[in-house]
Amino acid sequence: MAGETQDNVWPLPKFYFSVTFANGLTATFQEVTGLDNEGVTVDYRHGNSPSFYPIKMPGLGKVGNVTLRKGIFVQGSGLWDWLDQVKLGTIARQTVIVNLLDDTGAPKMMWTLNNAFPIKVTGTDLESEGNEVAVESVDIAFETMVIAAP
Repeated sequence: MAGETQDNVWPLPKFYFSVTFANGLTATFQEVTGLDNEGVTVDYRHGNSPSFYPIKMPGLGKVGNVTLRKGIFVQGSGLWDWLDQVKLGTIARQTVIVNLLDDTGAPKMMWTLNNAFPIKVTGTDLESEGNEVAVESVDIAFETMVIAAP
């Protein structure tokens, strides 16, 4: 209608993002899943409490694993090299930053995965009759996640 004003605030699209590793490498991925951060509760009931219900208290935090998927490139063996650095007792930990970008490419939301290391790299499935792109994935374990708007 004439005379209406439209608010220009829109949610960010989820398809424009980047992943940066501690060594400064920024990689493009097709998909990032598992950005979970969960609080766990502890049930407590004092011995002489007249209530028959426990008190809920905050407990230790819990994070899942993040899965990154990308197309396979001939010169792109960085994920396999990082997994190869994980040996018994020694882990090549890094900080991994997932940025959600706006239309100009500036980061608007940032998930920082602290003390991250790969636990699994999965190669593509091979099928002679298919015509899909070869995609590999890496599962990353981490200790804490910080969510911030830069």
